Amino acid sequence: MIEIQLTLECAAKLLRELRRAGTHEIGGILVAEHVANSIFRIVDLSVQRNGGSFSRFSRDASLHKGFMRRFHNKTRHQYSRYNYLGEWHSHPSFPALPSSKDILTMCSLLTAPDQVANFLVLLIVKRSIAGKLEASAHAFAHGLTPIRVPLAIYGQDDAITEITPSTQLSLRQKLALRANNGHSRGSTRDASLKQTIYW
Repeated sequence: MIEIQLTLECAAKLLRELRRAGTHEIGGILVAEHVANSIFRIVDLSVQRNGGSFSRFSRDASLHKGFMRRFHNKTRHQYSRYNYLGEWHSHPSFPALPSSKDILTMCSLLTAPDQVANFLVLLIVKRSIAGKLEASAHAFAHGLTPIRVPLAIYGQDDAITEITPSTQLSLRQKLALRANNGHSRGSTRDASLKQTIYW
């Protein structure tokens, strides 16, 4: 199973943006450093402040191309170490867990013709009433059911509240996933990502 780490700077950036956005959903893309065999550290993220409402967010890919170009230039195009990890968006008025639509969107991104990643991560975040970061991370890979993966802030133990749902998808989410892929990507049974996931 993979583990996702979030730098303190990224956690602070998320909290600032969540405070600013209020009840509107916002989001963007995640970029990470592959720091160990199964550990990926989110080192930056783009922020799209428009395209969201009280209950939905739609990412405009054209707004994030410059961010990716600058990131690859900054990291000297070391693609095996630094690369796109996935997506993030907020649920200010709902639990920090993926909806059925979120799951379908991630499966669609994973199977897009121009997608070269073997897996993608979806980070859902919100700001708690106490002003802390609440989040969950889920991994999506070809032929495997999306699963929740460990999430922590790098170098700090108590600044993040991870939502801890069941690792099982709800019936509604399973039906949505089946409708999207028609069973062509394999079984919807739970499976660990283990060593099948590569950068």
